[in-house]
Amino acid sequence: MRYVVSRMGAADVPRIAEIEKRAYPTSQWPVSAYHRELQNKWAYYIVVRDLAITAPVESEQTMARRAFPFSIFNSSRTATMDIALASIVGYAGLWLTIDEAHVTTIATDPSARGRGLGELLLVSLIDIAYDIGARWLTLEVRVSNAPAQALYHKYGFSVVSTRPRYYTDNNEDAYIMWTPEITTRSYRAMFAARKETLMQRLSTEE
Repeated sequence: MRYVVSRMGAADVPRIAEIEKRAYPTSQWPVSAYHRELQNKWAYYIVVRDLAITAPVESEQTMARRAFPFSIFNSSRTATMDIALASIVGYAGLWLTIDEAHVTTIATDPSARGRGLGELLLVSLIDIAYDIGARWLTLEVRVSNAPAQALYHKYGFSVVSTRPRYYTDNNEDAYIMWTPEITTRSYRAMFAARKETLMQRLSTEE
């Protein structure tokens, strides 16, 4: 398959920071937060790679440097992002608290949207939730983010309450969403069917 999900590593963080800046221009985690999360034994972070990306690309940070009059000081080592980093087109994570998995973030590079990668990341998080013994998943989502809410509803999440002024960049409210218990036969069947449909879709990507 063209897209591969793997565990996030420390070397991936610079690329994650660039994607986050593009996906959430008004609200980003500091880079140090990701490094701390990768040391948290109760946190699980993943990336999705596009194996069709086979050449290095110039990073946003480097492009900004090139605009500076003294771009002569840019070395070839920092001029491009290597293929391993450039191939990352999305990321996601969750925390485990007893038997609850709290989805902390899901993001895809804007250039890769519309391909089902956000859904692939969510499916991968649900698979992780099964592996680590979670029985429910929960998350917060902006009240204005209808596309994300539609994806979460597709996988059984429902709104249970609202956190007023949750997002600090614009004081927007957040919906708190929960799944039903994911270990039930009915949820497992629903999840398996939707996952299979997604995998069939992604397997046709070239």
